[in-house]
Amino acid sequence: MELSWREALQKLKDGNVKYINARYNGGDVSPEKRRETYENGQKPYAVVVACSDSRVIPESIFFAGIGELFTVRVAGNVIDSSVLASVEYAVAHLKAPLVAVMGHTSCGAVNAVIGGGDCGRVKMITDKIRLVLGEERDARKACILNAKAGAREVERALGGEYPAVKVVCAVYNTDSGKADFFEEFN
Repeated sequence: MELSWREALQKLKDGNVKYINARYNGGDVSPEKRRETYENGQKPYAVVVACSDSRVIPESIFFAGIGELFTVRVAGNVIDSSVLASVEYAVAHLKAPLVAVMGHTSCGAVNAVIGGGDCGRVKMITDKIRLVLGEERDARKACILNAKAGAREVERALGGEYPAVKVVCAVYNTDSGKADFFEEFN
């Protein structure tokens, strides 16, 4: 069953509500589901671009099982050509109707920019975030700015080529487990 982007977004929101009070992930990871997706392929209802932080697990946060989300993870949820290629693959070939770019509170990459603690290859990530944050030093506001900038970048890259696809922004609150969504981020 193919979902509209609105149905996919509601499914993410409903899954997050379940997650907030859950002790275990409720997604289907059964042998039957593995066999089904092996034989019939994946049909994710959403693409989630998220940070690679070990506390930020989209399949858990949205109570999803095997084959439900196409997840792309990179520190600071920054958008680069590999991320964009992955997103485009999921949209063009797997027909995912929704792309959610999700930042999170207590993000190490964002905090490195705010605190000036970046070095080495990490600068490839923090330099991009620094451009977005400007003078912002409030960690939560910075996290939201970074996620919104990523969502705008994905939306521009898709370039109207996929009019049925909606791009949204989300911020995962690492303390409460709640994901806040922003459908408008310009």
